[in-house]
Amino acid sequence: MNVTENTVGGVIKELRGGETQLSLGLDIGVGRERLSRYENGRAKVPSDISRTLVNRFDNPKLALAVQHEYTGTGPIYLNGPNVDLHRCSVREKTIEELQEALDAITSTSLAKPSDAIEHYERKNIMDMIEEAVEAATALANFIAVTTEHLGISYTGVWMDHYKYLQKVGFIK
Repeated sequence: MNVTENTVGGVIKELRGGETQLSLGLDIGVGRERLSRYENGRAKVPSDISRTLVNRFDNPKLALAVQHEYTGTGPIYLNGPNVDLHRCSVREKTIEELQEALDAITSTSLAKPSDAIEHYERKNIMDMIEEAVEAATALANFIAVTTEHLGISYTGVWMDHYKYLQKVGFIK
């Protein structure tokens, strides 16, 4: 399935495909009219419905759209005219972005207190953060493309990761 939208409603509409709004609405506990408002952007999808939809479709593009729409932050699924989403291209671009981020992090000092950082050092820190954000976007798209291509559960990957973080005491 080729999802080209980045809005939650747009992704829902594309993922729904030939399924009627009535059928999907019944599955997720909302009326057809409400689902139509979600899909057309006239109403915001509540968090509980978003979670239900992410679990139902197990689609990384929807998960990324939900995160971006609700927080206004985080990686977004790349769908522009200049992006190549073939898994090998995504892999190579991810390696490139990770290396650039690693180089920027390695060459930037964070040893000084924030009030002692010079203007040029602040610019270097901002450049480093920008490289890290680009790497995060590349990784998010790499995970999305790879899980989709191999039929691996996107939500399952994250659930396993959260279990690991809890096991090693990084989260409660």
